[in-house]
Amino acid sequence: MLLLTLGYGLLAMALVLVCVDATSLYLAQKRLDGIADAAALAGADGFTLEVVAGEPVATLTDSEVRAQAAALIAVTPAAALVSAGTPDGRSARVTVAGQWHPVVFSPFVPDGVALEATATSRTALD
Repeated sequence: MLLLTLGYGLLAMALVLVCVDATSLYLAQKRLDGIADAAALAGADGFTLEVVAGEPVATLTDSEVRAQAAALIAVTPAAALVSAGTPDGRSARVTVAGQWHPVVFSPFVPDGVALEATATSRTALD
């Protein structure tokens, strides 16, 4: 009976450790999603305002989107800028990458996982 109880205790401990690491991985991905959202929003603010037929038009360029996103990512050590640009001149698309490492050692969880997040944001005047 003692051996069975010990076995179930070890199984429960392994399950708790895997759940802690899975939660940590989920939170790291959500944090990276938030950084990508913020960088895309910053990139969308790098527009050039032009007047076309009496209407103001906000135009984005790849270089301005990248500069704005890089400025935001520079203060965030948890992420690296992979790409930033504008697919249509009206929205900014930013991809960031990061690395996750388990908070609790467990033989059932890998040592690290590469994470990536992409976000798109439109200009404020669109």
